[in-house]
Amino acid sequence: MRKVYHKISHIAGNVITVEAEGVAYNELAEVESARGVSLAQVIRLAENKVSLQVFAGSRGISTGDQVRFLGHEMQVSGSDDLLGRVFNGRGVPRDNRPDVNSELVEIGKPSVNPAKRVIPRNMIRTNIPMIDLFNTLVESQKLPIFSVAGEPYNELLARIALQAEVDVIVLGGMGLKYDDYLIFKRTLDEQGALSRTVMFIHTASDPVVECLMVPDLSLAVAEAYALRGKRVLCLLTDMTNFSDALKEIAITMEQIPSNRGYPGDLYSQLASRYEKAVDFDGAGSITILAVTTMPGDDVTHPVPDNTGYITEGQFYLRNGRIEPFGSLSRLKQQVNGRTRPDHRAIMDAMIRLYSDYKSTLEKQSMGFKMSAWDSKLLKYGARFEAEMMSLAVNIPLEAGLDLGWKILADCFDKTEVGIKTDLLEQYWPGN
Repeated sequence: MRKVYHKISHIAGNVITVEAEGVAYNELAEVESARGVSLAQVIRLAENKVSLQVFAGSRGISTGDQVRFLGHEMQVSGSDDLLGRVFNGRGVPRDNRPDVNSELVEIGKPSVNPAKRVIPRNMIRTNIPMIDLFNTLVESQKLPIFSVAGEPYNELLARIALQAEVDVIVLGGMGLKYDDYLIFKRTLDEQGALSRTVMFIHTASDPVVECLMVPDLSLAVAEAYALRGKRVLCLLTDMTNFSDALKEIAITMEQIPSNRGYPGDLYSQLASRYEKAVDFDGAGSITILAVTTMPGDDVTHPVPDNTGYITEGQFYLRNGRIEPFGSLSRLKQQVNGRTRPDHRAIMDAMIRLYSDYKSTLEKQSMGFKMSAWDSKLLKYGARFEAEMMSLAVNIPLEAGLDLGWKILADCFDKTEVGIKTDLLEQYWPGN
């Protein structure tokens, strides 16, 4: 029987403080006030002083209200009944359908023991050439999408959710505009992908603490499915909103701020979520693709800066397309040699020639005379941007490789592309 405490000693923002014993960090509690029962979570322990974040906010709560600790952390169902469902940041249904309370698992558990991890070796196909061909997404990888406000990163995630060759999609939205939430739901529903998707959505109007719960809820469900042998892709947007929620609560708790006001444990908070990416030995896998918006397009901002030390590369989304320079999948070499023999050669040659094209553009802008080679590069660069970099392009990897050969053959002689003779003899168009 858990004790009931009748005196709240302090209320600051949405954080209340009580004096209690035998309470654990992240434990849930119920706060009974005149407005009803509100759920709260322990976010700080200092001797016998326990600080709790009230999910629905502290409005209407007084110092004489009751606090009853539940003896467990936040839990979420890991059953197949979640598929096709939409929940908020507390795991409460948003779709006006019944709660799912079977096969409950606690959220926020430690990441998997490295000894139980398998070396990533499988590609996740998305039919996006700038990912599949040039920066391959690998099963159990953790990758951020660095972008700025206004870029179509949510549309990109929705497309990946539709086309990724995985068993289950878990989508965690943090600080979403309501319109963005509706676009996700409508797109997945109309294209028939909602039936393999679980969504945890926190909108900008929802309580801040629910924003913090979304990654943990999403990853706990992903882990439950992965342990049953499913290949799970967890899509998170936006981890900067998650970090801002951490900062807001740290300010409320009067913690000493670190870089730009963020809490000193920002790195640990991000790493504890990203490190959930895993390929289980003898089971399924969790792959994490997470949007990180960069205020002012500043990659030295604390959130993208810390993220870069944790993850295995990044995608840069600028001007509505994934940039080849700066984007990197550090695990792509694990799978590129197992797709098609010409994969690495085409990837290297096309990026090298695109770099030369960028140099030619600079020469052209400064008024230098264009050579025959420069003219070829200008033609090639325009084709590459329109037929490879555009997010409107939707083709399988093999078709992308064939298209790469066609673009090279239309713009250059075979002796100019720097590809091995045996591959030229096998793949060069017209041979």
